[in-house]
Amino acid sequence: MPQIYTWSSPEAVTRKLTVGDIIAAKGKRKFTQVNASSEEEAAAANAAGIDMVICDRTMIREARQSAPELFLTAVLPLAQLPSADDVLRAAFAAMADGADGVFTQREPAIVEVLARAGIPTAGHVGLVPRKSGWIGGLRAFGKTSREGLVLLEQMKRFEDAGAWIVEVEVVPANVLAAISPRTGLVTISLGSGPDGDVAFLFMRDICGEDAKRPRHARAFGDLLQLRNAMSQERVAALTRFREAVGDGSFPAASETVSMASEELDQFLSLIVQSEAAGK
Repeated sequence: MPQIYTWSSPEAVTRKLTVGDIIAAKGKRKFTQVNASSEEEAAAANAAGIDMVICDRTMIREARQSAPELFLTAVLPLAQLPSADDVLRAAFAAMADGADGVFTQREPAIVEVLARAGIPTAGHVGLVPRKSGWIGGLRAFGKTSREGLVLLEQMKRFEDAGAWIVEVEVVPANVLAAISPRTGLVTISLGSGPDGDVAFLFMRDICGEDAKRPRHARAFGDLLQLRNAMSQERVAALTRFREAVGDGSFPAASETVSMASEELDQFLSLIVQSEAAGK
C-alpha cells in the first residue's frame, strides 16, 4: 500500500488508495463508497473491503481510528459554513484530523478556494437535495437534452475550478454514461447508473435499515428485521423482569450477597443495644 504524509501526522501512514490512484484508475476500475455515521459503521466498511468512506467533518477522527487505511472524505455541511472562510477553515481542520479530501455542495467558486489551498475537493451535480428547490423538488435531473448539457457544463466548471471528483446524484444512467468519459473528473454515481467511476450508496439503504428506500437503492441486508426483533425482545425482557419482581422470584438467593450468620446475630444484637441506648 502507498505511504503518504497527512496534514498532521509526524510520520508517514499507509492508505489503500490515494487521490492519484483513483484518478489513474478512471475508466479502468470501479470503486465503492459508503457513508459512515459512527465508528462502528466505519469499522464495518473497513472490514467489508469498501474502498472509500464519506462522513461528516465532525467525526473524521473517530472514522479514521476505525478505518485507518481507507480513503476518507469529509462532508462540509452547506448550512453550517456560510462563507468561503468558514468552508476553508473547516476543510483545513478536517484534513488535519485525517481526511484524505473534502466534499461540498457549494458552487465552483468555493471549490476553487479549496483547490488553491491544495485540498482534494469533490463537487456535486444532478439532484443536490439541499438545492432541490431550484429544479422544482426532489427529482431526477438530466432527463432532457437541455438538462444534460447543463450537467456537462457544471462538470466542466468544477473541473476548471480544480475539483478532482464529483458526485453525480439521480441522473439518468445513459446520460452519465455519455458524460463520464468526456470529463477528467472521477465520477461518483449515486442513483445514476453503473457507468460512474465510483458506485455510492448510503449505508442505511445497503443494510436495509428502513422500510422504504429510494428507487435507486438496493438492500443487501435486513437490519430492520433485526432491529424490530431486538425491540420486541427488549419489551419481552422488561415484562418478565417486572413480573419476576412482582411474584418474588427476583432477586433469587444466587443473585444476592448475604452476611454470615454469626455476623448477622452480632449485628442484630448491636442494633438492639443501640435502640435501647437511644430511649
